Amino acid sequence: MSEGYAMTGKDINLYLTIIRLYVQQQYMYDNRVHFVEHRIVSISQPWIRPIIRGKVKAPVEFGAKFDLSLDSEGYRCIEKISFEAYNENTCLIEAIERFKVRTGYYPERVLADQIYRTRENRSYCKEHGIRLSGPKLGRLGTTAQVDKKQEYQDNTDRIEVERVFSLGKRCYGMSCITTKLLETQMTSIALSVFVTNLFRILRRILCTFLYQFQFLHDWN
Repeated sequence: MSEGYAMTGKDINLYLTIIRLYVQQQYMYDNRVHFVEHRIVSISQPWIRPIIRGKVKAPVEFGAKFDLSLDSEGYRCIEKISFEAYNENTCLIEAIERFKVRTGYYPERVLADQIYRTRENRSYCKEHGIRLSGPKLGRLGTTAQVDKKQEYQDNTDRIEVERVFSLGKRCYGMSCITTKLLETQMTSIALSVFVTNLFRILRRILCTFLYQFQFLHDWN
């Protein structure tokens, strides 16, 4: 710089990222720890964070973490997306409120993992007349057998949500995000969910058409 050279905007961002990375590494070395907030793992993509998934195959993953909801019509909606690790159970109430804004009423039931079944979320659902899937807290009552059947049905229905993630990864590019910018990565994920909804709409239109065609054929 003393000779008149000035870094470009891209070089400045890389330079600042390297400085932050050095500070983080120095902190972990000095304090003999292996964790630091907002840890940088990629110089070219400094927004990516290591996220602990707890899976046997890949206990730590790198990429976006997002909550996906599925309504009664089978349409997907991204409730929250972030490259930072966050607690999923904090998203449930906001997701239900957004559902009410979209539809005008609260859902009859919410099928969710155990991590979402906190006391706060249970109390909120009870207050608004929403049945939250999963066993109730406390001692089993006289309706335990009925609740067990309901829990089995809820778990069966919730498989559809897991299938949505698998379908998005296998068929709609969710597991192969090749874009390099923060905005384009977010857009790619949103588009994969959008395309999934489009194909569901097309299937419903096709099924309706085939049903009408079969009805006319039988009528003639």
